Amino acid sequence: MEKSCTESRRAVISHVHSFRLPVYLSQGRWSDAEALHLVVLEKGKLVLEDDHPHTLNSMGNLANMYLYQGHWKKAKALQLMVLEKSKQLLGEDHPDTLISLGSLTYTYRNQGLLDDAEVLELVILEKSKRLLGDDHPETLIAMGNIASTHREQDHFTDTEALEVLVLERRKQLLGDEHPQTLRAMSNLVLTYWKQGCLQDVVMLQLATMEKMRWVLRDNHPWTLENMAHLANTYRDQGSLKDAEALGVKVMKKMKRVLGDDHPDTLKSMSLAATYRDVRNLMGTRLGYQLILTPFWVIRFRMIA
Repeated sequence: MEKSCTESRRAVISHVHSFRLPVYLSQGRWSDAEALHLVVLEKGKLVLEDDHPHTLNSMGNLANMYLYQGHWKKAKALQLMVLEKSKQLLGEDHPDTLISLGSLTYTYRNQGLLDDAEVLELVILEKSKRLLGDDHPETLIAMGNIASTHREQDHFTDTEALEVLVLERRKQLLGDEHPQTLRAMSNLVLTYWKQGCLQDVVMLQLATMEKMRWVLRDNHPWTLENMAHLANTYRDQGSLKDAEALGVKVMKKMKRVLGDDHPDTLKSMSLAATYRDVRNLMGTRLGYQLILTPFWVIRFRMIA
């Protein structure tokens, strides 16, 4: 009877979590989503033990919410706790342990700890290939994450090789217009841009952006990211009026979708103002880049 009651209470918590969270995320209500995660975690601790897998899932979800809002220190502290408990309870090769490890690499990258992120990402990739296979979605995500770290390290040859491989596999497995395929294309175009291939980049960015607007809609974080990269390309070509117009559009959408205080919103506000000031006062090209948080790395664990 006690076990049945516990399972019923857990089911209620899970239902509330799974029903309300997607609504909050789609509306950009990050503080509400964080509050919901805290409620689920605290109620879960009352029903279950602190080391129960569902409790760890809730802790991991809360850490991801901190990530999404740019609270790196709070995220890292919770991630390390979840990772250690997952290793002890589930084992180092368990999928949840690998997801916890992946979330930690994301935090490292955003803190500028690229070498630390790369070491962990290589571990994840090796285990994903061994346990899941080369073409599994988690393996392709791991490959994409390593490519992103290599890009930040300016290792463009390694980055491009991995991103081309990920793109081709996603086209084969998912089709040309699947969101993950579009994400892979956007990543590859970003690498081309960082290497200075501006003429080809504009056409690819426009094509990718139109597909994202059709498949994901205008306000999706990936669409906004691609729009911001296109604004950077306009800037590098000397088209500061176009860069400013698109930068302001991205800024307004990010305020609405992510909130005024999100790190990417603050970056977009700063860059939009810089585009305007330079165009009006100097008319010269900028030495700044708007590189946004790679949203696709964050994967929430839904309580079963």
